[in-house]
Amino acid sequence: MSALIIINPNSSSIVTNSIDQAVDPLRSFGIPIRCLTLAEGPPGIESQRQADQTINPMLALAAAQKDAAGFVIACFGDPGLHALRDQTALPVVGIQEASVMTALGLGHRFGVIAILPNSVPRHLRAFGGMGVLGRLAGDRPLGLGVADLTDETKSLDAMIATGKRLRDEDGADVLIMGCAGMARYREPLQEATGLPVVEPTQAAASIALGQIRLRLSHKLQRVDHA
Repeated sequence: MSALIIINPNSSSIVTNSIDQAVDPLRSFGIPIRCLTLAEGPPGIESQRQADQTINPMLALAAAQKDAAGFVIACFGDPGLHALRDQTALPVVGIQEASVMTALGLGHRFGVIAILPNSVPRHLRAFGGMGVLGRLAGDRPLGLGVADLTDETKSLDAMIATGKRLRDEDGADVLIMGCAGMARYREPLQEATGLPVVEPTQAAASIALGQIRLRLSHKLQRVDHA
């Protein structure tokens, strides 16, 4: 059976395992989900240069998945999103774009918890391209790299403090986790801040699965009418 392929563009299997656990509840929809690690990627994508360097090997990895029903690019920056959409007619969803679309349905002004300060300009360029800067309450960095997110005490404390600043100082009424490696902290962050929290890979996989299911339904209808 064809599967939704989720590609982690960095080389961290720990991040990929976290992504796999985050989307596990969505497997109940009946479409297989396979999470892949881009071996050629950096340990963590923390700059525009690193993001851009992952595009060509990611396109090659995607092309090699002959059972793909759709793709999710699991990096908050959506590297290669439009290139992969050019490469395939299958659904392709980026976690940054999907998380913003989801957040806009949950609140009026969204706040983003970024990893490092140099991540913020990348986010702002993307939000400008999406035309949603008017709904952005704030984008605040934790000051932690992707590898640091495995330290639960350090990461969760910093995320709660940052989430509360986005809520109290910036006026955010919904939060977006600005990295695929944050998934395990969604529920405690939501409880601590009292705000809805969007985990981007879950948001993207949900959208992709919906698109895949509609495509499959359309194909079955065409067969029935043949």
